[in-house]
Amino acid sequence: MANRKPMTDQPPPARHILTFAQTLDGGGVERAMLRLAGLWIARGRRVTIVVGQGGGALAGEMPAGAEVIELGTARYAALARAVPRLVRERRPDAIFCPGNHYTGVAAWTRLRLGRACPPIVGKVSNALVRRDHRWQALPYRVWLHRHPRFLDAVVAMSPNMAAEAVEEMRIARDRVHVIPNPPARSDPAAPPLALPPRYLIGVGRLAPQKRWDRALTALAGIADRTVPLVILGEGSLRAEIMAHAAALGLADRVLLPGHAADPLPAIAGAELLVLTSDFEGVPGVLREALSLGTPVVTTDSSVAVREIVADPARGSVVAVGDASALVAEIDAWLSGRARPQPLVDSGDPAADYLRLFDSLVSSPAS
Repeated sequence: MANRKPMTDQPPPARHILTFAQTLDGGGVERAMLRLAGLWIARGRRVTIVVGQGGGALAGEMPAGAEVIELGTARYAALARAVPRLVRERRPDAIFCPGNHYTGVAAWTRLRLGRACPPIVGKVSNALVRRDHRWQALPYRVWLHRHPRFLDAVVAMSPNMAAEAVEEMRIARDRVHVIPNPPARSDPAAPPLALPPRYLIGVGRLAPQKRWDRALTALAGIADRTVPLVILGEGSLRAEIMAHAAALGLADRVLLPGHAADPLPAIAGAELLVLTSDFEGVPGVLREALSLGTPVVTTDSSVAVREIVADPARGSVVAVGDASALVAEIDAWLSGRARPQPLVDSGDPAADYLRLFDSLVSSPAS
């Protein structure tokens, strides 16, 4: 009888994955997508990344071996128009939609390609119940209810986020998969940051969602009037944040070094990480801080926050908008609470994604 090749030598069903982003300006969604793409490539998969506007703070994190298609414009509509065309041309086996912001592109791709569309996996990157929504709340819920029509599977980064996806999207539980983001790795080639000897740290875009004004107000109210706050990130509110700092008399205690190619050493050296957002998905920066043994004080900005900060010996969770509790918890950590031991991440998120892609390609929906 003729020898048969072992099953392990057979090519995987999802040999080619296509994903997309508007810009590489520094968002956590895009950073996680690039990290995953690099891990998929390292496992022998082909990855095509469609980018609206090239360059930006994350350009140096583009994984070697990725096929990069730049559109030359950051307009969302241009990305939505281009992706169906590029899927037809490049014929990927699966599509990865990297976050809530991009599900409009996924929906349009499904509509344009119909039954010829490969499986689409969409990741929940932000809270589905949003505190910032007022009149938009009902239209947004209607939009979420349509997601099962164009997403073959949904990835949530924690069990609580998975439960929220099932409820808010009205999607079957067996189509929702819990896969965390891959842990960040330090980059020895990244330029070091000039940091004070003792400091609090915040990491994230200088954008309304992050509510850095709360962090500044807390900084003005804590007992130690010498410790500064370092915020790593870039965005549209830089001038507004600095003006607010000056108005509070904090001009010399608020440092904005910009985007950091590798924020991990700065997080590791901080007294405390502070996150004051209105809403989040599963904040990767909390996981990063705890993996380094840096305690955190965070707002209860998503259903996942208390899953991450499950042990009060590692950090404190305060209600969104509770300014006095925010100050009290920062004071408590600065005044002598023991620094926690680093929390070790386990599992292989990149492999979990690949198993999901392979299962969808092997067993397409009828």
